[in-house]
Amino acid sequence: MQTVLLIEDDAESRRATADLFAHDDWKILEAGDGEAGIRLALEHRPELILCDLLMPKANGFQVCRSLREVLHRSRIIIISGRDYGVDRKSAIEAGADEYLVKPISWENLRDVIERVMPAQENGAVRPPVPEFNPPSTRVKFWGVRGSIPVPGSSTVGYGGNTSCVEVRADGEIIILDAGSGLRELGIALQEEFAEQPIRPTLLISHTHWDHIQGLPFFLPAYHQKNSLRVLGYQGARAGLESVLKGQMETSFFPIQLSDMPSAISIEELKEMEFSIGRVKVQARYVNHPGICVGYRLTTSNGSIAFLPDNEPYDLLKLSQASEGKSSFAEARAYAAEARGKLVTFLRGTDILIIDTQYTDEEYKQKVGWGHGSLSSVVSLAIDAEVRKLFLFHHDPTHDDKFIESMVEAARMLVLEKGQPVEVEAAREGAEIWLGAKAAAAV
Repeated sequence: MQTVLLIEDDAESRRATADLFAHDDWKILEAGDGEAGIRLALEHRPELILCDLLMPKANGFQVCRSLREVLHRSRIIIISGRDYGVDRKSAIEAGADEYLVKPISWENLRDVIERVMPAQENGAVRPPVPEFNPPSTRVKFWGVRGSIPVPGSSTVGYGGNTSCVEVRADGEIIILDAGSGLRELGIALQEEFAEQPIRPTLLISHTHWDHIQGLPFFLPAYHQKNSLRVLGYQGARAGLESVLKGQMETSFFPIQLSDMPSAISIEELKEMEFSIGRVKVQARYVNHPGICVGYRLTTSNGSIAFLPDNEPYDLLKLSQASEGKSSFAEARAYAAEARGKLVTFLRGTDILIIDTQYTDEEYKQKVGWGHGSLSSVVSLAIDAEVRKLFLFHHDPTHDDKFIESMVEAARMLVLEKGQPVEVEAAREGAEIWLGAKAAAAV
């Protein structure tokens, strides 16, 4: 029996990976920090080591340097959320056999393990690399930006398309928002289903341009075999159907919504709770100009909350109080009550995808613009006991390096509070599988 050592400070991610290896003939060791990982590695001399880069007590570079001169046969794979060339080079120089960037697909990890670990070495036969049998709920990011698409070399890491998230759950295809990321999703669906009919449900949070601009470019809508159900709430000045048709009038687009060959039904929602097949959906109005909602989806494998545009009430209400629109006591009371209701709505969510457009310093200059700030989002996730937080609706001026710094700042805030909330920034192409035990990013 060969041994794999998992060195990762996030217990949920470590457990999800361990569950995969447990199905086959591997002995599994786990360490929650770098120092513990080094001790276990020296004691047990595992054939394979999967090691996170940023951990307490000893980082991935230190682990590699400590082990490489002693454990010549062990294969070490560094896994990191950072995609800097200097980090990759440093990891290899420190003794890593491979450097992978989070989020990684299980198929990619399998390929790397099979490449770095010979099937047979010195008479020992490597056990099969475990197959990944996904549970029924999958979340995939197709667009993660706010305001306007920003393609280019500085945004290629996290992506430049606007709001669009796909959820596969209990036999349903549910699309959250129709920003420019909807175009790539449509292409992928068409390739996947080929001649089979595609019947997704699109939930619109609100009709600002960056959340609907992908609909005219949604390829399945141009095939008669498909149908699209669009759900949302009435806008501030016009109904949902009127707005969606308006952006495709001849002044703006050569094809009208009514000319799309697929069967498209647009329904304005009245209730705040409803179902899509076996998926329970709850909606809640959030703090953003016009009519805007957030959604919470409860599936057989867990829950997903999607709040792409939301501003905390705290500074906004105090700012209004300073203008004489209310007293400071009234402002604080209203903000506390509104936040408490939102905490209740999000309580225990497995995955929270939420507007974190600004740093705290940026937000001070943009109070009233309708978007979230870093510390307010982190504190909300902690108080709501969210399991995994995805920073979303990235500002168009924020490049990959800036977003990475926001992730590290958010993780620091979580660490200071001592709470088990995992933090990532939403990245185009990233998938998250929801299993019975936990949310696992792959």
